[in-house]
Parts: sequence; structure tokens; C-alpha cells
Amino acid sequence: MKIGATLAFNHRTPPAFIAEAGRIVEEAGFHALWVPEHVLFFLEYESTYPYSSSGRIPGEPEGLLDPFTALTFVAANTSHIRLGTGICLVPQRQPVYTARLVADLDYLSGGRFDFGVGIGWLAEEFDALCVSFDARARRCTEYIEAMRALWTQAEPSFHGETVNIRRCHFNPKPVQAGGPRVLFGGESEPALRRVASHGNGWYGFNLDPAGVRTKLARLDELLRAEGRNRSELHIAIGPNSKPVNADTVAAYRDCGVDQLVVALMAGNTDGLRRRIDAVRSVVGL
Repeated sequence: MKIGATLAFNHRTPPAFIAEAGRIVEEAGFHALWVPEHVLFFLEYESTYPYSSSGRIPGEPEGLLDPFTALTFVAANTSHIRLGTGICLVPQRQPVYTARLVADLDYLSGGRFDFGVGIGWLAEEFDALCVSFDARARRCTEYIEAMRALWTQAEPSFHGETVNIRRCHFNPKPVQAGGPRVLFGGESEPALRRVASHGNGWYGFNLDPAGVRTKLARLDELLRAEGRNRSELHIAIGPNSKPVNADTVAAYRDCGVDQLVVALMAGNTDGLRRRIDAVRSVVGL
């Protein structure tokens, strides 16, 4: 089982620390660095954050760097660590521009990008962007279909319900054949269906090993219905609030997790190194 890390970079993060953090995490032996996305946060909101008992985002964040900007900066300061969006809110974004950002990041990083995607939960963010919240699920899968056409076709075109692209030039293509693997986030039945029908992987969040085992059993059923099997997927799990210790790490590995993504939240290099030292022996690095 590979070990990934997640870090959040915001308006209080010095650019020099972002570069150094990428190098430190790479040198420590982590497989990948994942960063989250939100373009807006709100002082008051009615939407319910699904991963906390209060329904509010822990820490009351005020901003994040755009994930593609941050990861491109990290890519320029590292050589081999993989880079992932954890997760990109695809239905909030214009799909052609998103396909361009994905392809450029994969090109500039030498094929190191993994595209973690999801449909989002913060309705107020969609409202501010003048984008339909209710139609986000169907739009997400169609946007992925359109992006894959742009990434793989010599002279791509795409015609769907929400995206129409006449025959065009789209270059550079991603370095990775077929484009970066797409890992769908989410733990609901519809989310698992998206993994089975459109995904190269699943990014589950805030699940203990027992929860992962239950979700994977259901995902196996959905994959069979699609004529697929789990060997085609990369399974990444972010424990979030769940304990990470020797027993749980072994249990995640035993139930079929390919990558465990641990949080390394820190605001300076000393704090990051302390956090890495605290988890290194537990996760087997």
C-alpha cells in the first residue's frame, strides 16, 4: 500500500514554504501530494459539510490556493512525487478550461498528475458561480467524458447535453496515455456508481477500515454490472478523523486500499517535519 499526503495551501502560506513542503514530502518517501479545492468560503451557509458532526467545515477556512496553480508550483520544485487534486469540483468549472489545466499540469510535471474529482456539497458556492447545484452530478460525468475526448482524440469533438465542442485542435495532450486517471470522490451510492461507470479510481474519505470494506463490497457489485472489476481501479482513502495507527494501517491494506492519504497540515517546515516524523513509523515509510 502506498502512502500519500494531503496539504492545504492558503493566503497565509508563504510561497517558499509551498516549494519546500513539496520537496520535504517527496524526500520523506510519500507517493503523492494531494490538495483540496474551494474557490469561496462563507461566513454563514445552510449547506451541510458531510464530514463533521457540526455540519461546518473544521477550522472555518477563509481561502485556498487554486489546486492547479499550487500543484504546478510544487511540480516545478519536485521530480517524482505524484500530484493530485483531492478533490477538484468539476461541475463548478468550465470543462474545456479544466481539461486544459489538467493536460498542462500533466505535461509540465512529466505525467505525474492524478485527477481526483467530485460533485461538491456547498450550494452557496455554486450559486455565487451562477452554476446549477441540482444538476451537478450529470454535468460532472459529462464534463469528464468531454475532457477525455479532448485528451485522446487527434482532432477532438464532443456533443452532449451540456457540452458541445466542434472539431478542434487541443494541444498539448497529457503525457499519460488516455489522460490522467480520474478518481471519483464520495461515499454515497450515486458516487460509487460514478466510480463504476466512469472512474479509474475511487477516493473515499473519512472512512475507517470497516467502512471501506463495506463500500468496496458494494463497488465490486456495481463494477460487475458494468463489466469491470476492481483491478482496473486505484483505491485511495483519506482517513480524515479516523485513527491512523499500526493496526488501522494494516487493516486498510488488508481490505484492498492502494493508497492511504494522511493529513500533514502544517504552516512551516519545522511543523511539517514534526508531523512527518509522527506518522512515518506508523505508516511504514
